Amino acid sequence: QVQLVESGGGLVQAGGSLRLSCAVSTRIYSISPFGWYRQAPGKQRELVASINSAGTTFYADSVKARFTISRDNIKNTVYLQMNSLKPEDTAVYYCNKLSTSTNNPLYSWGQGTMVTVSS
Repeated sequence: QVQLVESGGGLVQAGGSLRLSCAVSTRIYSISPFGWYRQAPGKQRELVASINSAGTTFYADSVKARFTISRDNIKNTVYLQMNSLKPEDTAVYYCNKLSTSTNNPLYSWGQGTMVTVSS
């Protein structure tokens, strides 16, 4: 059973920054696409950023130009640098490996890390 451990969340004022980390309990290999999701209270979980084997990244419009996804295949860790945070970024953030064919998450979800942005 692969484990995903997200960390780095916290309380930050609007305009601030946070760097989230996702430690994966198995080798993530450069061919495996990974993504960061978030779930705000009362809303569905949404994909906000992903990175594929070629290093190509995707960002939801709501976070484009503010968030940056990256990966360290040696440390088996995926990162999400979040800048210019807004109150609407408040959510629990999760990472997961993505299916190369469907882009759906493949592993069981971790506990996530809470990000709270105050206005």
